[in-house]
Amino acid sequence: MTDLAEKHSSAGVFTSVGRIAHFTRVMYKPHYLLYGILWVFALEGTAALLTRPQTGWHPTGATAARIAIVAIVLLYLRMVDEQKDLDYDRIHNPDRPLVTGAISALELRGAMALIAVVSIAGSLALSLRSALAITAVLAYGLILWGLEQLSATVRTSILLNLLVTYPVQLLVTAYVILSAIDTGEASAHARVAWVAIVFAGAFLQFEFARKTSRIIRPGEMYYSNALGSTGSTAAGLLCAAAAAISEIAVAKPWEFHGVAAVIGWIPLALTVIPIAGARRYLRSTDEDYPVIPAVLFILTLYLTLIAQAVAATGN
Repeated sequence: MTDLAEKHSSAGVFTSVGRIAHFTRVMYKPHYLLYGILWVFALEGTAALLTRPQTGWHPTGATAARIAIVAIVLLYLRMVDEQKDLDYDRIHNPDRPLVTGAISALELRGAMALIAVVSIAGSLALSLRSALAITAVLAYGLILWGLEQLSATVRTSILLNLLVTYPVQLLVTAYVILSAIDTGEASAHARVAWVAIVFAGAFLQFEFARKTSRIIRPGEMYYSNALGSTGSTAAGLLCAAAAAISEIAVAKPWEFHGVAAVIGWIPLALTVIPIAGARRYLRSTDEDYPVIPAVLFILTLYLTLIAQAVAATGN
């Protein structure tokens, strides 16, 4: 009887692992992972450029650890979203795994607990402050879940929702920078705080792009419902401009020479991408805003920041 129970228990564990793996394949697309990798590289490289330009920056084992931790924490936050958005998804996204029963809330919470343990332990191996910072990210995800359960306004007002949800991205940014300072890839300097504006602008232009439509979508979380199609488009462009201008202002490419100087001005040129996307959208009859230009902007900007850090440090 005991052997039979153990077999059923083992089978249940393997089934749950398989369901979690399926959830990850469906809801954690490869471009999310690519985004996380480039985010960490670009953040760390830019922090190094701003705080210790005399030392050549290059990724280290600590960098690899941060990438792995950020990657699984982004999956953790996706799992939080799957549960906190369940009522909304039942109406607007009925194919989501939790809605269809492809995974259970208990299985998601078990996976979240495991991710929390691994990410905190991995961060503690880097530094105590790293562990505290990643704990803040994990905790804030749960706080957001609670806020949306308690407040219908937070749950249904997209601008208020953005105001309370975006700080989790800032906390991840703070984690990477503080951890890089503790492991020696960057130095503590007030100037590094400006990096948050660059990365906030880059992400938010994508956020506005993916939730902008020419038509009103009652009950759906679209920025265009609150700002209008043109207003939401303008907000995205302003965020892209803020990212590029802030990066130029803080990096000061006019002080570089050779290749580093050329690379340093590229962020400004990259604003052509979202501008072209907005121009095409406003002149078309397409219902939804094109997301590809927004994705291209954020990825090319991060790649440029990585290249800039390599070219401009250690000279």
